[in-house]
Order: sequence, then C-alpha cells, then structure tokens
Amino acid sequence: MSAAPAAALLQPSPEYAIDTKKLNLWYGTFQALYDVDLRIRQGMITSMIGPSGCGKSTYLRSVNRINERLGYVRIEGSIDVMGQNIYDPGVELIQVRKQVGMVFQRPNPLPISIRDNILFSHRLHAKGGGDVHQGTPDEIVEESLRTVLLWDKVKDRLKRKATELSLEEQQKLCIARLLPVKPKLLLMDEPCSALDPKGTEAVEELLWELRGQYTILIVTHNMAQARRASEECIFMLMGKVVEHAPTEEMFVTPTHQETADYIEGRFG
Repeated sequence: MSAAPAAALLQPSPEYAIDTKKLNLWYGTFQALYDVDLRIRQGMITSMIGPSGCGKSTYLRSVNRINERLGYVRIEGSIDVMGQNIYDPGVELIQVRKQVGMVFQRPNPLPISIRDNILFSHRLHAKGGGDVHQGTPDEIVEESLRTVLLWDKVKDRLKRKATELSLEEQQKLCIARLLPVKPKLLLMDEPCSALDPKGTEAVEELLWELRGQYTILIVTHNMAQARRASEECIFMLMGKVVEHAPTEEMFVTPTHQETADYIEGRFG
C-alpha cells in the first residue's frame, strides 16, 4: 500500500487525536515500550503516570518523532495523529512538528525578545506555505499571549528578553509560541516540575482554559496534579500500559492492583 501524502495529516479524526497500535521501541538492545495500544480522545486533557523509567516520556517523544534523532532507536507499530500514521514514509517531519507541539520539563525560551519568541515558529512554518495564523505579527503576538493568560503581564515589555521572565511566565510563553502554527495536539513532559506551587497552579488553570481547543497529553509524577488537571489517566509500568480510565475512576476504583499500589505510594 502506498503511503498517504503529508497533507493527509491535516484531516481531523472524528474522535481520537492519537491512535497508537502495537508500538514497540528499543534503545539499542533495551526494549522501552511493549505493544502499546492507546487512544487519546480529541479535545481532552489526558495524564500519564507511572514510576521513573516506565516509558512515559519515551511514548511522548515518539508522538513528536523526537526519538528518531537517536541513531540507536528502533520503532515498530504505528501512531496515528489526526488519522494519519506519522511514521509513514510520505509524512514529513515538519508537518508532524506543526501538528504536535511539545513543552518540556524546564522552560526553554529562546534568548531573544518575548515578541520574537512568539513569532519564531510562525515565520519558520509560513515560509513553507503551511496553514498558519494569518493575522499581522502584532495580532499574532497578542492573541497567543492572551490565550495563555500572559498578555496583561508582558504587553509593555515585549522587547525584553524572554529569559528575564519568571519560570512560570517562561513556561506559559513556551506554550504560547506553539499556538500561531495551529497545532492540534500539545504534549507536556513534566511541565510543572521546575515551578513552585503558585506557578504550578497557574499552569494547571491554563490547561483547563486550553481544553477543547487543543488535545493535551501531560506526563507527570505528581499524583495530585494528575487528579486535578486531567479528565482521563493512563498508568504505565515497565514499558506497558496497565490501565487507561477516567481520572477520578482510576484514583477511586482502579481496576488493577499495580495501579492501586502505585497511587497509594507502595512503590515508584
């Protein structure tokens, strides 16, 4: 069967933003993921929990095709994003990165102005003729910063270096700079691990503001955060998906003993 064209990635799936089937991944001879089957619903916030080394971040980075930069990584199976397998040969990496935004543990703003941080990816993708925000630069900057609840704080210092912002503001800026290229999916790998409680609360509030406009998949070690800030939850252990359920259901009546043991702090 011939690969679908890259443009097919733009066609929305009616229900699932991510549909993963029999995903296996090896770092050299070490297998990190085993037959992962996962469906992530569109427009919802889904959290991934599990002990360190269980495969959460590896899975997240597979959805953004970051792992393939490592020459010793081998992947089998499929990951459909908006109905298209992102590992099909006909799917270009730039299209995947446009559809799938990534926010890392520690904020990583570019050492340039707040304004230029917002416009950086927009300018990059606009050169390729892709579907990006069509407003003026000023409109793009204001809309993106308003979306992440940052505009009122920084509107008078847009020419200041982004690295001068607080960690909470930097993390919000990192989310804001993804928005002008119209991603469908936001992946967040421990986005609050470097933040204090007040900053964590602010980012969690932002997640609920973004819910529905974007599908959000968040990896966290914080059980309280997973319970507060997601609608569905996935528990992983030793590279396998043990349980995937509505968040409150998983925390109150988990189906598997391993899930209950982890949530109650017996290991991890």
